[in-house]
Amino acid sequence: MTAKRTGGRILIDNLVIQGCERIFTVPGESFLAALDALHDTPQIDLVVCRQEGGVAYMAEADGKMTGRPGVAFVTRGPGATNAAVGVHTAFQDSTPMLLLIGDVARGDRDREGFQEVDFATMFAPLAKRVERIEDARRIPEYVARAYATAMAGRPGPVVLVLPEDMLKDEVEAEDRPRNARFAQAADPLAVGALMALLQDAASPVAIVGGAGWCKGTSHHFREWAERIGLPVAAAFRRQDSIPNDSPVYAGNLGYGPNPKLLERVRNADLVIAVGARLGEATTDGYTLLTPDHPGQILVHVHPDPEELGRVYRTDLPICADVMEFAELCADWEDEVIHFNAGAEAHAEWEAWATPKPREGVALDLGPCVAAMRAKLPADTIVCNGAGNFSGWWHRYWHYGPCPSQLAPTNGSMGYGPPAAVAAALRFPERQVVAVAGDGDFLMNGQELATAIRHGVRLLILVVDNGAYGTIRMHQERDYPQRISGTELVNPDFAALARAYGAWAETVTRTEEFAPALDRALAQSGVRLLHLKTDVEQITAATTISKLRAR
Repeated sequence: MTAKRTGGRILIDNLVIQGCERIFTVPGESFLAALDALHDTPQIDLVVCRQEGGVAYMAEADGKMTGRPGVAFVTRGPGATNAAVGVHTAFQDSTPMLLLIGDVARGDRDREGFQEVDFATMFAPLAKRVERIEDARRIPEYVARAYATAMAGRPGPVVLVLPEDMLKDEVEAEDRPRNARFAQAADPLAVGALMALLQDAASPVAIVGGAGWCKGTSHHFREWAERIGLPVAAAFRRQDSIPNDSPVYAGNLGYGPNPKLLERVRNADLVIAVGARLGEATTDGYTLLTPDHPGQILVHVHPDPEELGRVYRTDLPICADVMEFAELCADWEDEVIHFNAGAEAHAEWEAWATPKPREGVALDLGPCVAAMRAKLPADTIVCNGAGNFSGWWHRYWHYGPCPSQLAPTNGSMGYGPPAAVAAALRFPERQVVAVAGDGDFLMNGQELATAIRHGVRLLILVVDNGAYGTIRMHQERDYPQRISGTELVNPDFAALARAYGAWAETVTRTEEFAPALDRALAQSGVRLLHLKTDVEQITAATTISKLRAR
């Protein structure tokens, strides 16, 4: 006979069983019973944030780093709608995540009560599964299923809706054991077919990173690729899929890639995609690698059978856990293949990733990134949201072991600071850097308060050009000199950071950056450098004047 517990107690007990160590939240009266249970649960670190968008981004980033669902807990209505952006990010980024929503009481449903929303309808296109728990005795079942679903196949977010009165019910419930991620082995016959294709290939290339990728996958795939000299390109914002010092790392696809890498992918006769969805950003709008890719053979390795053949004509689909696949390849004994292309591609990337000073620029971000590379550890975790500012780091930063890049493949603004807080909590011994644009930072800059409260060690760079830069770039391409809706008026970001309790400085010239970085690194806690740049330098490769001249 099991003792009676409240639904809130049963929920927290089963989160502990499933390995939950941290919950990100903004509290709500709809789940007070769960908060009460957390009061007596030292196994779970409760991170109280300042807006539910930050909550969801932190949980998504935590899931990226651990491979198990990051957990967000928000209230109904406004709380859940604010958190939706993180759910969308988790879905497009193939990240395991669990969103818990406190909801209206069961007897008040369908009256449009206070903050009531039909969550099944709202989250249906954004989550792998949306379920509402009506009976507290079934909480263990729902929680176990949520973890299994979030980690299975292509990982993603699961939403559990928790009526307020259900969490207060006192019932007997049988706990479920911890669910492990099911890892499907790679078929040796399929891998043998891949090796045969490599025997006949003249210019192969791998595109890697995505669903289920982890440190072990990175290790085994790197070992195999280096042994055969296979060029390895990272999918969009998956640049830590293998450490960038690997002699076969070819650079990243997405926005602003190396033209020589694009040429290499276009000319490849064999494309091996591992973990990547080959989405719009990675393939430059499905043009770099077209869905029918004439003249090219596509091998697609993915843990979810529904992803294989969904968009692309796939010549050899391999449904397998990416680490199982990589390990089998690394252990393959029948190879007599070696390509010089890996070393050639890496040399091309090194030339592309070496910043060259731009004349007449007061604050040139390329040398700033180079200064960071010289001073920060190789395992530094770099976090960023969306915006042209990120292009300097995508091009010039050398990402280390997985995980060392946290960046949303769905192009979501406001991601960097919350993700960096999650990273600093998860890896307190590592250097964590958040890079944000001025428009990007003010979408979740309030999470500085969360960082200060939890005493994390974190460096934030705010790149301030007084504009929504990416949109301004597109605007200048399509409607030159007709600026509309893209200019910003900003606060003094250094003063704002100091008001939160952080150390901060403003940098306006290139030569000021390295000394300011030294002073920042000598401090403890949260540090912020406000980098004031000129919007004329709209990307790492071009200027507004050049865009207008076209």
